[in-house]
Amino acid sequence: MAVAAASALVLAACGGDDDEEPTGDSGQAEEDQGSDSDSDSDSDSEASGDVCREDLGDLETQDDTIFYSTGESEWSGYNSDTPSTYSTYNNVINSRMSQSFWYWGTDGSFCEDTDFGTIEVLEEEPLTVQYTINDEVSWSDGTPVTAADFILEWGSESPTMVNADGEPLFDHVSGTDYGEYAPDGPQGDPTGKQFTVTFETTYADWNLLVGKMYPAHVVAEQAGMSIEELSQAILDGDTEAVEPAAEFWNTGWLSPNPGELPDPELVPVTGPYRLKEGGWEGGQYITLEAYDEYWGPAPGTQEIVFRFAAADTHVQALQNGDLNAIEPQATVDTLAQLEGLAPDITTETYPTLIWEHLDFNFMEGSPFADDLALREAFAMCVPRQQIVDSLITPIDPEAVVMNAREVFPFHDEYDEVVEAAYDGRYDQPDLEGAEAKIAESGAETPIDVRIGYSAPNPRRTDEVSLIKASCDEVGFNIIDVGSEDFFQPGGTQESGDYEVALFAWSGSGQIASGQNIYATGQPQNYGEYSNEEVDAEWQTLATSADPEVHLEQTKKIEKLLWDDLFGIPLFAHPGVVGYDSTLQNVRPMSAQDGLVWNEEQWYRAE
Repeated sequence: MAVAAASALVLAACGGDDDEEPTGDSGQAEEDQGSDSDSDSDSDSEASGDVCREDLGDLETQDDTIFYSTGESEWSGYNSDTPSTYSTYNNVINSRMSQSFWYWGTDGSFCEDTDFGTIEVLEEEPLTVQYTINDEVSWSDGTPVTAADFILEWGSESPTMVNADGEPLFDHVSGTDYGEYAPDGPQGDPTGKQFTVTFETTYADWNLLVGKMYPAHVVAEQAGMSIEELSQAILDGDTEAVEPAAEFWNTGWLSPNPGELPDPELVPVTGPYRLKEGGWEGGQYITLEAYDEYWGPAPGTQEIVFRFAAADTHVQALQNGDLNAIEPQATVDTLAQLEGLAPDITTETYPTLIWEHLDFNFMEGSPFADDLALREAFAMCVPRQQIVDSLITPIDPEAVVMNAREVFPFHDEYDEVVEAAYDGRYDQPDLEGAEAKIAESGAETPIDVRIGYSAPNPRRTDEVSLIKASCDEVGFNIIDVGSEDFFQPGGTQESGDYEVALFAWSGSGQIASGQNIYATGQPQNYGEYSNEEVDAEWQTLATSADPEVHLEQTKKIEKLLWDDLFGIPLFAHPGVVGYDSTLQNVRPMSAQDGLVWNEEQWYRAE
């Protein structure tokens, strides 16, 4: 079973001051969603060591604190798999507290975490995989991690878990892919360390479905059940019995009131860090601490503090020592500022799997919902090349306008995909053509177009200004509705109070994650786009393990999305990081987990 990492869609996520959000069908990873070259890897093998975590031997935890910021957004809860909490802002913090069978390497490759356990393919038809949790692996409250935790994971993504009205019991952002492809769920003693999963239908990203678990013993206790009872009810599809457990899963781990930490007994962790008692000050920071009984390799530093700091303060905060590492939005000024802080600060630039895009709102009431001509008019007036030349090329001279969604310009197959899918008609503004398309649509001008994004974000503000300068000439009235709550619960994106959304997807080695964004009714199809042909082509891709099929389906999907104008890709983000030169083991990450993907291995040089 092969994984064609290079033709992966990226997840949405957020790093630095960008608002990117993670995609969801892996259970992850996000808000903002590939390796740099074609490479197939067996499901039970680890990516090459130079992209995975290094073995640091008997590392001793330093009594020290490292400060980092993902931006202004608050931590929103221990469960980061609900639609309201699934963002990289949240995942970056929670990932420091969790460990499982796999993680993303620096280039988005799949890395098996053999400290946690092993993955072994027993049969290939149907694909049957055995998962073995290492004996010493436990939750921070001392409860062993067992098959029950993974049965709960499967149940939260099972189509059998619905209420009397047919609505899902679990409010899981990733939908029901796992349950649909593995309908019987994990098989094994719920209290044991080994289980098998049979994927009755081939799934391109099968090796990513198992791994994001929450403590079944906590859920069971809150629902008044034993672990065995909860596991059996999930596997039997006993929705009446499971409903109280699902209710706790949905709401019991959310933290809507900044500064109010959950009861420590409700939030045990499997990773090297846990929430520090009294360590959350609303609007300021949240602190994680190492704990002595952790079963795995000791972390490098006792405390890591995530400050909630505006993006435009990060460089100064790094210089002042208020932050020790940053990954700001890459701009000419930022790069120059960081390089000017040498040798105290180390600066690195690198390619990322993050890409900027404009997405139309297809909800009822949006002028673009049922009007292809109007969408075409907008695409004709967006100055994509000017945006790249003005904002990206000064940082990355090799930057180009991005003309695909599933592959990046530095991927070997990019030119082949673009040639099959897109004819270049929106490369440069065509204002006369845009006016003609508006006339064809019959829409009365001026046409208000609210462009929403997560603010403050200087580069996105500049992007909207450039779009306004061009598109207002043809009959649109571009309105900047960037807001701090764009991706927050009840915010602009959720309410649909926009015509065009401006944000980024941030990526990894997933192949089929785009189905969660572009297919009808999927959790991250925020604008409610629907096209039956797109749905069918995604299903063909998702149910194949053949890289050739993945490539051909990607071409078809890209063409349909261009022809129908789901949205408009803009550019791939260049990456830049700056960090205290005394820090060891800081390794930039192209994929969605960002710079702190291995922060548990950071420590200061003696």
